[in-house]
Amino acid sequence: MLDKTLRMNYLFDFYHPLLTEKQRNYMSYYYLDDFSLGEIADEYEVSRQAVYDNIRRTEAMLEEYEAKLLLLTKFEQRRALLKELKETVDERESVILSVVERIEKLE
Repeated sequence: MLDKTLRMNYLFDFYHPLLTEKQRNYMSYYYLDDFSLGEIADEYEVSRQAVYDNIRRTEAMLEEYEAKLLLLTKFEQRRALLKELKETVDERESVILSVVERIEKLE
């Protein structure tokens, strides 16, 4: 399982078009640019609590989108399968190279 920040970054990457501009900005500042709640509040001239509430609601929305659409889940599954495929190809390649070397020694 991914840590929360990394998971939110992935979910944001997949689902940011479904968010409002304000939600995108808050999430981008908080998760991508590492702004504090106070810095975001100053930027938008709102309270820290308002920023906190917006970010928490947006996180919940992103999790709901993921529960329904499974884009991150499918991405992780594809990434695991590609890793497995690469490892299999690498193993097969080393076996093939070993056989080729043995054939070359016979010549």
